[in-house]
Amino acid sequence: MSRIRWYFMLAALLVIASAAVYLIQIFVFHRTEDTLFYMLQDLAFVPIQVLLVMLIIDKLLQKKEKESLLNKLNMAIGVFFNEIGTGLISIFIGVERNIQALRDRMLIAASWDACAFSSSKKFLRGFNPEVDLDPDILLKLKTYLLERRDGILHMLANPNLMEHDKFTDLIWAVFHLADELDHRASFDRLPESDLTHLCGDVARVSRLIMIEWLDYMKHLQKNYPYLFSIAVRTNPFNQDARIEVA
Repeated sequence: MSRIRWYFMLAALLVIASAAVYLIQIFVFHRTEDTLFYMLQDLAFVPIQVLLVMLIIDKLLQKKEKESLLNKLNMAIGVFFNEIGTGLISIFIGVERNIQALRDRMLIAASWDACAFSSSKKFLRGFNPEVDLDPDILLKLKTYLLERRDGILHMLANPNLMEHDKFTDLIWAVFHLADELDHRASFDRLPESDLTHLCGDVARVSRLIMIEWLDYMKHLQKNYPYLFSIAVRTNPFNQDARIEVA
């Protein structure tokens, strides 16, 4: 109520100030008709001013707001890859049958340009992960994800992430995989149909996470070169990756 009262008082003061100026003009120059003419002329332009504000200023504000939101989203995405995503990719790489095809496309370098990122993303969109799972790998995945489950739940509760549909899909896919693994007390002697089901869940997460990782690397290269440098030196797809600067 106090905010509404403040807006009302401000509007009233502005209208009174405007009326006072017009009255002073009439009192000083004694040209009532001219004053009314220019007042009506100014009023005629008000709808155009409103239109300009809506089409230009509002768009600029929306753009700034979107840029601010994207920056917050990329911060959250960075936390995800530092805490969960990069390690998860490393596990997936170890069970991927077509790993060489991935490495050929994902050895990101400082010299990469927009075309290189676009080409790799196009490849990933058409790539169908094929994974080999065994009880040891499934147990490793289960342990890894359950140890980080609170972080996954925290991200699902982040309202900003709801604005990023693809990343939200990834988080839900990771959460689903963790839930599937958590409900299995043992991975020994799983029926073939169940193993196939788990392979599908892993493949879904693998494909989504690689696409998001590629987009995140592109973002780092453009906005945070120092973070991009360490990300390249710890690239999980690079067998020869070294943290030391050569």
